[in-house]
Amino acid sequence: MDLSPLLKAEAVKVIGAASSKKRLLHDLGELAQTAHGLDSSRVVEALMERESLGPTGVGHGVALPHARLSGLSDVTGAFILLEKPVDFDSVDRQPVDLVFALFAPEDSGVEHLKALALVSRTFRDPGICKKLRANADPATIYAILTSDQGVQAA
Repeated sequence: MDLSPLLKAEAVKVIGAASSKKRLLHDLGELAQTAHGLDSSRVVEALMERESLGPTGVGHGVALPHARLSGLSDVTGAFILLEKPVDFDSVDRQPVDLVFALFAPEDSGVEHLKALALVSRTFRDPGICKKLRANADPATIYAILTSDQGVQAA
């Protein structure tokens, strides 16, 4: 899976730990501001609003928080690897350490859903998740996420 249309190298970060889910969302907001020029507080507010509808921790240590934001022209993303997993109210009740956030224009319909499906498929691959967890270098993580590895058939 090649996530390069959604992800810039500057939008990949490794963090030792986050004290809470809320702190992690703030870290994502700061990363979105640094990498994409988005307003950090608006990002955090939109992510928290989305989380109030239902948690985006999808299981197996993965969270896919996402939000729609006015002023965006394209769907974009940010990735954080946590060295120490944090509780994220995931469906399997396991803490998360792989967090890929998606930010979409307010009026995006199908593009947002396609991007979310691509990210979801990518993180369902146990091999990719294992490679990500084995690396603490943002450049290596970016390379893993943006290489076209294809889906391996069983």
